[in-house]
This record gives sequence, structure tokens and C-alpha cells, in this order.
Amino acid sequence: MPTRVQNFLSAMLGALVVAVAFGALAVGGAFDSDGDGTTTTVEAESSSASAPSSTPVRNATDVSELYERVKDSVAYIAVRSSSGGINPFGGGQRSGSGSGFVVDEQGHIVTNQHVVSNGQSVQVRLGEGEEPIDAKVVGSDASTDLAVIKVDPKDVKGGIKPLALGESKALRVGEPTIAIGSPFGLSGTLTTGVVSALGRDIESPNGFSISGVVQTDAAINPGNSGGPLLNGKGEIIGVNAQIASGGSASNSGVGFAIPVDTVKEVVPQLKAGKEIRRSYLGVSTGESQDGTKVVVAEVVPGGPSAQGGIRQGDEVVSVGGKAVNEPEDIAAAIADKQPGQNVQIVVTRDGERRTVNVKLGTRPESSQRGG
Repeated sequence: MPTRVQNFLSAMLGALVVAVAFGALAVGGAFDSDGDGTTTTVEAESSSASAPSSTPVRNATDVSELYERVKDSVAYIAVRSSSGGINPFGGGQRSGSGSGFVVDEQGHIVTNQHVVSNGQSVQVRLGEGEEPIDAKVVGSDASTDLAVIKVDPKDVKGGIKPLALGESKALRVGEPTIAIGSPFGLSGTLTTGVVSALGRDIESPNGFSISGVVQTDAAINPGNSGGPLLNGKGEIIGVNAQIASGGSASNSGVGFAIPVDTVKEVVPQLKAGKEIRRSYLGVSTGESQDGTKVVVAEVVPGGPSAQGGIRQGDEVVSVGGKAVNEPEDIAAAIADKQPGQNVQIVVTRDGERRTVNVKLGTRPESSQRGG
């Protein structure tokens, strides 16, 4: 369902904007891209494997020690396809690129779904100066814009070095953030900033809402997609996914990262090869003209809400016993429920309060203008 944030998001940051060969950058001093000039949008189980030390950085301005500890765990990802831009690793095929990070000693790497979608083959490079390594896509989830790819640990010189996962629910606005990735194909690029806001909602690649998103002013550009957003201890707090812009394809100081608590929920399922099924109401909502109520804007024909008796124009009071004060509350109210469960929805219609029972459906592969 659309939100105020979604109204000014330009798009995803990864595979739609192409990187260039490093030799061309060094010689020409310019970026070569045949992208369309738009940006693209946009948690994993805690690893018991060895992880970088959680020693905080020495101060807010010097993150050099942190960078040395984590840089070899950040991946530059090249996705080859029949169309796109120049192949970042050379050769005749064409491709796009993005970023990712290692989460365990088995070689699993987290990135964005939109980075690896529609790719014929995937290669990664870990650290600086390493040769590209073949990777395979283990699983992806467009609803959270997360994907898992895997490399053979034996192919990684120096060994696999997983990053530690932090928490996003405990974050506070103003805390330092560090983003590492491959903007415009420049692998190993670090930028710093702060947590600018919490609890944002952005649109996923399949049109549904991703909630609990971390906003940061650390510079994020095309090619940063799928890379880690870190805290001052070097722990993952998010997966960089989107920027807001005024039509430009570059950083505006407003970036968004999928929260690590979502990574912890989704990635273990992807690693296990499970299909992720989510509950579905089949409505889209918005605020009333005075901004005091949440109103049903559309009801998907034949969807769960339509079958349950929800109508366009109903004012939503609560879902599953949880009060609804803004449109995002509806998705949050059914997030922990499974398809097939019944949920009570209290609405006001023609000045009269009614309770409607809706049997939740299974979320389709793409949005039908309902959540």
C-alpha cells in the first residue's frame, strides 16, 4: 500500500544501473553507463561462526580500524544477462552489479532480490584484488527485497569471514552508520552517516510494503544495493536498498536499508530452500482528508476482504484486535499471521461500527493494488 515515503522514492539501486570495468575508470576518469538514468529500489540468522570483533570504533570520525576488519566480508556482485551494461568483470556478456555481505562460513552471501533477479549467472569478488568467484542463487524474496547467493568457501582466498548481525529494533536516531559497497562499480567504497529516521515504509520490487526500514544519510548510490549498513561496532543493522531522489540516479542524502531484524527472519528460510508464504487481505488504504482516519481506498475483487464484506470507503478501526492509526498499521497487524487464519476487522461504515471476519489469503507474487 502506498505511503508518503513511497511517493518520492525513485527506484532500486542495484542491477538496473551498471558498473564499468576498473581499467576504463582509471584511464578515462569517467563512468560509462547505458542505464536509463533512474535509480532502482529497493535478516539472516545469527551465525555461530567466528565474526569480527565488536570493539567500537575509536571515535565518530575515524572508522579505519572497522573498515579493515570488515572489508573482506563485503562482496562485489556481477549479474550477467543478455541485456544491461558492460560486464564489470570483463568479457563479451553484458550485466549489472550490486553488493552483498557474507553471513556464515558455508559461503552464504546476502544481497537484494532486485540485484540478482533475471540474471543468467552470478559472480562475486570478496575483498580487494581477488579474482571473481562463481556463485549460485539459493533463494530470493521479492516482498522483502532480500536474496541469498552462495560461493564455495574453498574458492575464497584467505577464508570466509562472516559479519556479525546486530539488531534494528534497538536503534536510535542519531546513531552512527557505515555503508560499504560498490557504487558505480567502485568496490570497497565506504561512506558514513547517522540513523536519520526509523520505522519507514518503502515499496518492494513486487509492489508490497516493506516496514520497519532504517533511513540513513550515509551516501548510497547505484551499485550499493545489497551491501551492509553497519553500526559503530561493525555489526549489520540493515541491507542498503533504496534512495529517495528528485529524478537523479545518485545520492540525495536520503537512503533506506532493509532492517536486520527482517534479515534474521527471512534469510534462514531462503537458505533452507523454503517458500515464504505471507498473509494477504487484498485491500489498499489511505488517510482520510483530515488525516485522522484510515480509509479503505480499494478492495481487490474476489480477494479475502471482498469475500469478508469489506467495502471501499470503510474506516478501519482495528485489525486482529490491534488499533489502526495509520495505513502501515494494517500490514503490521497481520505480519505474524498465516494464510487461512481468520481475523476480525472493525470498521466504521455510514457512522455505524461493524465487525467483519476475514479469512486471510496467500499474498500473490505481485501487488494487485492491495496488501
